[in-house]
Amino acid sequence: MSLASMKNLLGSMNARERTVDPLSRLRFALETMATAKKPHTRADIFTVLYDAMWGSYVSSFIPGTVSTPPMQSSLSEVQAKFPFSEPPVPGRPCGHIFQKGECCYRCKDCALDDSSVFCSPCFQRTQHDGHNVTFYITQQQGGCCDCGDTESWRVPPSCSQHPPADPSYRTRKNPARSLDVWSPSKHPNRGSVPLDLRDSMSRTVAYALDFVLDTLDYSPEDAVPPHDEDELRSQPSAEPVTKEYYTLVLWNDDKHSFEEVIQNICEATNCTRDVASEKVTRVDEEGRDTIEMSDDLMRLLDIGTRLNQMDIGVTIRRTFDIFREQVAAVIIEWLLDLTRCRLGTDTLVLREVLSAELLSPRKKDSNSLTANHEASKIYAEVDNLARLDWLFLYHTRLWKKPRLNLKQIYVSILMLSHDHRIVVASHFANVYHRIVDSYLLVDREAETSVKYFALQLFTVPSIAAHVVLNHGIVQRLLAIITAFFTNQVTGKRIDFCPDPEISVDVESPPFKSKRFMPIFSDLRYICATHTVQGIITRTPEFIVGFSKVCQMFMGINPNQRAISNHVEYETDAWISVFNVTLSLSRVVKVYGEAYSKATANDLVGAIATVILHILGVCKMEDGRLDRTKYKPITFHTVEFNNGAYQVVDFDVLTGWVSFHHALHWLLAELFKHVDTLSSESLQSVGFHSLRDVVLRTNSEKDLLILIDFPLRVLTMIAQIRTGLWVRNGFAIRGQLLHYRDFMLRELCYDQDLFILQSALVVLDPDIVLVTMLDRFQLLQWFAGHVASVAYEGSHLTSMVEELLYILITCVSEPGNARQLPLPVAVRRELVHALAVGPCSFTDLSKRVAERMVEDVCFEHVLLEVAHFKLPETTTDSGMYELKDECFDEVNPYFYHYTRNKREEVEAILKARAKKQTGVAEPIIIPKPLDIPFGQFLTLTLVFQSQVLHQIIFYAIYNVLNQTEMIGVAPASAEAILDQALHLVMLGLVEQPQTFSQLAAHKTFDSGSDEQCLIHVLCTLEHHDSYKTLKSKVAWCLDNFSRHAPSTVIERRRKPDVLVMSTNPEDGKKRAAKARKDAIMKQFAAAQKNFLDNFDDVDEDEDMEDASEDNHSYGICIVCQEDLDNTRLFGTLGLVQASKLIRRMPEHSGGYMNEALAAPLSLDTTLPNDWQSHQGYHKGRSSNFADGSVHTAFDGFPRQYVRFGLHGSVCGHMMHLECFTVYAGSIRQRHRAQAQRNHPENIQRKEYVCPLCKSLGNVILPVVLPSGGKSDAQPFPDWVRTTGISILRSTPDRLLESLQFKSGTGEFVFWTAQDSGYRSFPKHPERIDPADTHKMVDTVIAVTKTISSQSRHLRDRIEQEPGDRGAGMYLPEDLVVYTLSSMEIATRGAPVLPGGSIVDQMSDPQLQLIRGLVVCLTKLASLQFKGRADDGRDSIRQAIVKRLLPEWRREPAFSSPLLLREPLTILVETAAVAPESLRYVTILTYYASLARTTIGIVQLLGKPHVTQPILPALSGYGESFGDLRTFVMSVVRHSPLLEHTAELVLETFGEQRFAKMLYSYSLPFLRRVALLRKAILPSSFSSTPPADHLDEYQRLLHWLGIPPLADLSNYDTIQNALSGWCAHYGVLNANHPLECAILMDYPCKYRLAQLPYCLDELFAVESDALICPRCETVPQEAAICLVCGTTVCFQSHCCVDTEARDRGECNMHTRDCGGVIGVYFLVKRCSVLYLFAGNGSFAPAPYMDVHGEVDFSMRHGRRQFLHDIRAEEVRKLWLNHGIPTYIARKLDSTVDVGGWEQV
Repeated sequence: MSLASMKNLLGSMNARERTVDPLSRLRFALETMATAKKPHTRADIFTVLYDAMWGSYVSSFIPGTVSTPPMQSSLSEVQAKFPFSEPPVPGRPCGHIFQKGECCYRCKDCALDDSSVFCSPCFQRTQHDGHNVTFYITQQQGGCCDCGDTESWRVPPSCSQHPPADPSYRTRKNPARSLDVWSPSKHPNRGSVPLDLRDSMSRTVAYALDFVLDTLDYSPEDAVPPHDEDELRSQPSAEPVTKEYYTLVLWNDDKHSFEEVIQNICEATNCTRDVASEKVTRVDEEGRDTIEMSDDLMRLLDIGTRLNQMDIGVTIRRTFDIFREQVAAVIIEWLLDLTRCRLGTDTLVLREVLSAELLSPRKKDSNSLTANHEASKIYAEVDNLARLDWLFLYHTRLWKKPRLNLKQIYVSILMLSHDHRIVVASHFANVYHRIVDSYLLVDREAETSVKYFALQLFTVPSIAAHVVLNHGIVQRLLAIITAFFTNQVTGKRIDFCPDPEISVDVESPPFKSKRFMPIFSDLRYICATHTVQGIITRTPEFIVGFSKVCQMFMGINPNQRAISNHVEYETDAWISVFNVTLSLSRVVKVYGEAYSKATANDLVGAIATVILHILGVCKMEDGRLDRTKYKPITFHTVEFNNGAYQVVDFDVLTGWVSFHHALHWLLAELFKHVDTLSSESLQSVGFHSLRDVVLRTNSEKDLLILIDFPLRVLTMIAQIRTGLWVRNGFAIRGQLLHYRDFMLRELCYDQDLFILQSALVVLDPDIVLVTMLDRFQLLQWFAGHVASVAYEGSHLTSMVEELLYILITCVSEPGNARQLPLPVAVRRELVHALAVGPCSFTDLSKRVAERMVEDVCFEHVLLEVAHFKLPETTTDSGMYELKDECFDEVNPYFYHYTRNKREEVEAILKARAKKQTGVAEPIIIPKPLDIPFGQFLTLTLVFQSQVLHQIIFYAIYNVLNQTEMIGVAPASAEAILDQALHLVMLGLVEQPQTFSQLAAHKTFDSGSDEQCLIHVLCTLEHHDSYKTLKSKVAWCLDNFSRHAPSTVIERRRKPDVLVMSTNPEDGKKRAAKARKDAIMKQFAAAQKNFLDNFDDVDEDEDMEDASEDNHSYGICIVCQEDLDNTRLFGTLGLVQASKLIRRMPEHSGGYMNEALAAPLSLDTTLPNDWQSHQGYHKGRSSNFADGSVHTAFDGFPRQYVRFGLHGSVCGHMMHLECFTVYAGSIRQRHRAQAQRNHPENIQRKEYVCPLCKSLGNVILPVVLPSGGKSDAQPFPDWVRTTGISILRSTPDRLLESLQFKSGTGEFVFWTAQDSGYRSFPKHPERIDPADTHKMVDTVIAVTKTISSQSRHLRDRIEQEPGDRGAGMYLPEDLVVYTLSSMEIATRGAPVLPGGSIVDQMSDPQLQLIRGLVVCLTKLASLQFKGRADDGRDSIRQAIVKRLLPEWRREPAFSSPLLLREPLTILVETAAVAPESLRYVTILTYYASLARTTIGIVQLLGKPHVTQPILPALSGYGESFGDLRTFVMSVVRHSPLLEHTAELVLETFGEQRFAKMLYSYSLPFLRRVALLRKAILPSSFSSTPPADHLDEYQRLLHWLGIPPLADLSNYDTIQNALSGWCAHYGVLNANHPLECAILMDYPCKYRLAQLPYCLDELFAVESDALICPRCETVPQEAAICLVCGTTVCFQSHCCVDTEARDRGECNMHTRDCGGVIGVYFLVKRCSVLYLFAGNGSFAPAPYMDVHGEVDFSMRHGRRQFLHDIRAEEVRKLWLNHGIPTYIARKLDSTVDVGGWEQV
C-alpha cells in the first residue's frame, strides 16, 4: 500500500505540539502520522529523519546548506551532484552491492570457490587472459563484489582500486569488543566527528530501528486471511484507539502468473482490468499492495477468502498497522540510503553508526513484545538479542522491497571490516535455526529470504571456522536436516532438538519440497573450507553426527521386482528421494575429502565410526530399515571351487533393494586416502594394513554384510539392464538412469564399485568373488551346471556379461587405488570421453563428472589432450577432437563405457593401430595397474585366485559348449568371450608367472574329461564362429607359452593353411594394391557409362533446338507433369510490405562520412560491419542535431525509410489449375485444425510452397527474356526519329484519359487500387493458355489490400480511394522497390574478375523481375482491348514525351521530370517497349544524375551539418569531367539553389562533391543492369571492359551510357538536361518546399551494432538497456536490430491495450519494420523474428569460447559476437526471408500462437 493512498484517513500534525529537540520531533512525527489528517509521503518521512540525524550539521552532509531542505530525493542522490573520489584504502574490499540486472564475473582460476565474484569495473581492471571466466546476471539486489577480500581468492586479483592490506595488520581474536578498525587514529585521512553529531546520529538510527521492530512485533508471519470477524478483531494491533477500519493486502509469491492474479482480482473486487493490472504490477515490484480499504468486514473477508483459494498470500489487518508497516518500509529505505552516503569525505562513519546500533540490544517496549505471542516467545527463548537478530527473525514478516533493502544493508555492514563480518556471522549463526524455520515452512517468497545471506558468510574460511567452533553451526545444520526430514515440526517451527530415532517417510511433505537443497548447500559450503575441514578431522563428534544423519537415508525408498503383474501405480517419490540423495552425496564428498590432510589416527577413527554406523543399519540394530521390507541378515553355505563359503543369503530377484546408501559412499571416500592409509602411516598407530583396521573391531561376516548392500545395487542394475524388471515400469528405469547419470555417477555408482574393489584387498578375494557370484545367482553357471541357473535365454548371457564387466572394473580400475591427482583424473576422463569421437563442450561436460567440469584445471587439461575445431557454418558448433598421441592412453574397458561405447572405442583403436603398424588384426594390450604404494598394492593378487580362474574358464567353456550344442553363437557370446579374454590378458600383464601356472595346471570338470584354461583357449583359437577373437587368443597363448610352454605346445594345434607373411611392409603393399585395383575398376565403369550416354545427349540437344517453340520450363511440383505453353502455369511468389530501403538522414555528418568513405566498387568484399568496438553505444545517431533519434547500438533512424512492396519467388512452378486445387487443400486443413497457429494466413491469400515450405501469396507468369537484338541505331538518331514519329501521330484520347491529372506522366491502370481494373471472370467462356490475367489477379488482390492499409506510410499525393489511379504505383512501389532491394542485398558480395552485379542474380530472381514486368504489360493491355498492339505504341510515345522536354507544357507532363524516380520510367519502358531500353537508359541515367546533384546540394545545404572528413579521393574526372560546370548548369535555373550550390562547392570542395555524386548514383546503374539483364540481355555491350576500371565505369560500358565527361559530344542529352533542369528550377524558385529530393542511402546496409562481448551490455555505467517507453531497465530486454532501440520483451509495463494487449516488440515492429521485426533477446541470448502476428526464435549471433550458443545464458560462459552467424541474420533481413523462415518453423511444429503478447 502506498502512503498517498491513505489520504482520507490521515490527520494533520499540530505544529504547536512539536518540541525543539529533533529526535523528539521525529518520535512525535512517526507516532502520530497514522492518525494525522495531512497525507504524509516518503519525502516527509525522509525530511524528519534527516533533520533529526544531522541537527545543525546539515552543511557537513550537503555543502552550502544551512537548514534541512525538503528531501524529495535521497541524500545519496543529492550528494551524487557533488563530485567525490575516494582514494584506494589498502585492505578494504570493493563491496559494491549488485543491483538487479547487473553483471558479475567469476574467474575459476582466481576464485577460491564459486561464490567469489567481481563487479564489472573490478573485472576490467584485473588481468584474466587465458582464464576460465563466467558471468551471470543478478536477478535481484544483494550480493557484493569480493575484489580486495584476500580470503576469496586463491590468486590475488591485483586491482588498482583495492590494494591488499598491510601485512602487519591481523584480525583480533575477540572482535566483538571493538569494531573501530577504520578509526581516525589508524587512518589519518578520516576526519573526526563531533560528539554531539555522533550522538544525534546514533540516537536517530536507534529510534528508527526500534520503530521498525516495534511495528513488526504486531505483524503476522504467514499471509493468511482470518476466518471470521472475531478472529479479525482479535489480531494484535498497535493502534491506541481501536477503529473498525481495515485494509486487505495482497502479497507477492513465486507461484502465480500475472494474468492469473489479475483475473482473480477482477472477479473478487469487480474492479476494472486496468486497475487490477496496476495493483499486480505494484505487487510484483514492491512485494505487496493494497487491494481494498473498508469498514465492511464481511466484504473484506469475502474478497480475502476468494483470493486465498488460489493459494495467494492475503492479509486483512487494521489500517493503522498497515500504515505503520509502510512507514517502517520507508525507514528501511532511509537506512539503506545512509550506507551510500558520506559525512564530508568520510564514507564509513554512517555505516559504522548503523552497525553499532544494529549490534546493540533494542529498546524493550513491553507493549509490543507482550502483545504478540510469537515475539514474546522468541524473546524468552534467545538471550541478549540485538536489533540485528530481531531483523533476521522478522525477515519473513516483510515483503519484497524492504527485504532486499535490508539484505543490502547487511552486506554494506559486512564490507566495513573482517571483524564486522565475524560479529554479524555470529549473530546470524545464533538464530540460524529460526531463520531456516521460516524459510522451509512459512516464507512465500523464498528467493528474497535472508537465509541466502549465509552465502556471504559461510564461504569465508575464517568466518566458517568461527561459527563452527563458537556457535556449533554444523551441529545446528545436522539437527535441522534430521528434524525436517523426520517431519518433527510443531506448528511453524522445526523442533530444534530432534529425536534421532524417528524414521523418514519419503511420501511426507519434506521430501516433496525443494527448499531443502540450500540447507545442504550451506552445510557443503561450510565443510568445504580448509579451516573447517581441519576441525572436522580433529573432532570425532563431527563424523559421528554426520554419520547419524546419513543413517536416516540408508535404504530408503527400496524397490522390489514385480514378477507376475505390472506395477499399476508408479509413484514419483523416487524423484524427490534422488533430489535429496544428490544434495546429500555432495556433502558426503566434501566430508570425505576433509580427511585428505588428516592424521592416520583420525582417519582410522573415522573409518571405524562409519563402519559401526553402517553395520548398525545393515544388521537392523537401530531400527532404521523398514522391517516390513527388509529381513534380518542371515548366512548360508555355498560350495564352489572345491570349497565351502559362508556368504550372506539374499535374493535380489525377490528382495527389497534401495539405491541409497550414503554411509557406504562416505566409507568409500575415506578409503580413497591411500597415502594416509599407507603401511608406514598405519604402523605408526599400531596397524599393519587396512585389513587390520577394519577387522580390529569387526568380523569377516560383518564386512560381508557391509559390502552386500552395494553389491545388491549393482546386481539390481544388471538385472534392470537385462530386462528382468520391466514390469516395474518407468520408475525403476528412471532410478537407474539417475544413479548412473553424470551428476550422480561419481558420487554413487563409482563409490559402490570402489567398495567392492576395496573388499578384494581387505578380505580374501575368493570369498568376495563367491559372494558376487551368489548375489548374481550365477554360482551354478560358473560351476558348469548350466541347467540349474535362475535365468533363461538372453537374460542369462546378459547377466554373465554384466558380472564380468564388474569383475574387470574391480581388478583393473586404477583411479582410486592410485589416488590420482585431480588433473590426472580429469585428463583420464577427458581422454576416454573424446576417444568415442569429436564432440562439443556441452556434450563433453555430460560425459565427465560434474566435480571435474567445475574444477579450474578442466579446460586447461582439455586443451592439452584435444584439438579445437572452430564452427565453420551457421549450424556448426565448436568441436573438440582427441589428439592422436592421446589414443595411447585409452582403455577400451574403461568403467564408464557402456557396451556399445566400448565396442566403438575398440574399433577406433584397432583401426588406428592397423594404420600405424599395417597388422591386419591388431591387439589392444591392457595396461598394468602400476600402483606405486598403499594398501591396493595387493590388488593384483586377485589373479592368483582359483575362483577367478574358474570364472574365466567356465565363461569360455560354457559359451563354446552351447555353441556346439545349438550350432550357432548364442546371444552375447562374443561379448562374454571378449570379456573373459580381457581378464586373461590382465592376468598375464599383472601376474604372468602365477597366472600361467594356474592356467596350465588347474583343471575343471568339462563333462567327459578335465580341462584347463589353456585347453579351452586352444579350442577357441580356431573356432569358426569366433574368428574375430583369434588374434587375441593367439596373443594369450603366445604369452602362456613363455611360462608354461609344454602345456601350450601339447594343446595348441597349427591350421593347415599357408602362412602369410607377417611383415608389416608386406601388409601395406597388399592393401595399397587392392585399393588401386578397386579405383581402376570404378574408373573403367564410369568411362563406359559416359560413352554409352554420349549419343543420347547430342540427340536431346538437337530436339531442344528443334522444338524451341514448345519450350519446357520443368515440371509442376504438384502433378509432376511438364510445364509448357499448352497449359497456363506460373511461379510461386510472395509480395510483402517492406520498409527496408533507407533514405539519407538529414543533419547527420556521420552518414555523409560513410558516403564519402564508400568504396569505388560495391561488387567487392566490404568490411564486416558487425564487428563492434568498445564505444559501441556512442553511435552515429548521437550526431543528429535535432535530437530526434538516439539509439545506443548505432541503429539506423527508423523515420528515414521508404515504404514499398517487395516481391520474391522460391523458384518452384505450378500449373494454375493445380494451384487452385492446392489452395483448396489449405483451406480444408485450416478447418480441420482450427486451434493450430498455421504457417499461412488464408485471409491474406497466403500459402506455403508444398516443396520448400516458402511463404507465398501470388503466382507470377513465367516468360523467357526477349531474345531479339536491341536496335543498333545511334542515340541521337533514335531521339530524332522517335520525336518525328510522335509529331506525325494523332493524339490518343483514350491514353490521355488514363494519365494522371497531376502532370507526372504516370498511368492510372498501373495503380494498386485503380477502380477501372476488372478481375478475371469466374466462369470464362474460353481460357487462352497464354493469358496471364488470372495470375495478375493474385498480384492485384495482394497489393490492393496492402495499399489500402498503408496510406499513412506513403508521402506522395494520391487519388482518393474509389477514383482511378488510387493507391500505390506498381512500377515504382513494387517493381522498382524489388529491384532496389535486390541491388541492396548484393552490396559487398564479390564477383569474379570481368563480372558484374548481374552475375550474382539467380535465375528465379531474374524470372521474378520478368514476371512482375509481364504483369504490368497485362494491366496495360486490359485498357486497350481490340488494339493490335494492346496500346503499347501509345504508351511508349507517352513515355518518350515524358522524357523529352519539348512536351513539358502539355498538361499530362506539367510536373518536372526530376521529381520522379527515373528508374520507374525505365520499368514502364520495359513493360511496353523493351527494345527501347538502351536509349531510355541513357536519358534516365542523366535524369538520375541531375536529381542526385540537386539532392546533394539540398542535403549539404541543410543547417547543422557537421564538417565531413576528407576521404582518399582519386580518378573521378574519368567519369565526371568538369563537375563544377555540370553542377552549376543543373542548378542555374533556380537562384536559391544556385546560391546554395556555390556555398556547398566552396565549403565542401569539388572532390568531396564528386565522391558523393559517385556514391549516390552508382546504385542507379546497378539497378538498371539488373533490369536490363532480366528483360533484354542482348542489350549489354558485347565487348568486356578493361580490368582496371572501377564498377561505375564498367557499368557505363556494359550499359552503353556515355560518361558525363563526354557530355559535350552529345547535344541531344545536353538539350534534354537543360529542359529538365529549367522545368525543375522554375518550380523550385516559386515553391521550394515542394521540390525536395530525397536520396537513398548508398552504402552497405547493416543492422544495429551489438558489442563484441555480450556482457558489456550489463556494465554498471551502461545505459544501453533502457526502454524509452517506460524509461526503465526491462526485466527481459529486446534490442531491435533494425533501429537499435531497446524494448521490453513480454512485460506488463509496455503493452498496447487498444490492440489485444500486444507486447512492445509487436508495437515497435509496427513503427519500425512494418510487418517484420528482428530483435536480439539479451538475457535469452537468442534472436526473435516477427512477421504479421507470428514469430519464431533463432540462435543468437553470439558464441562462447567453445563455439557454442548459450541459450538463456544457462552456462554462464562469456559470449562473443560470431561474424558468420551475424551475417546470416543480416542476409535474412536483407533478402526479406523472415516471413518464410517463420512459416517453415511453424509448419514443422504445432504452434498454438500467442505471438501477439511478445
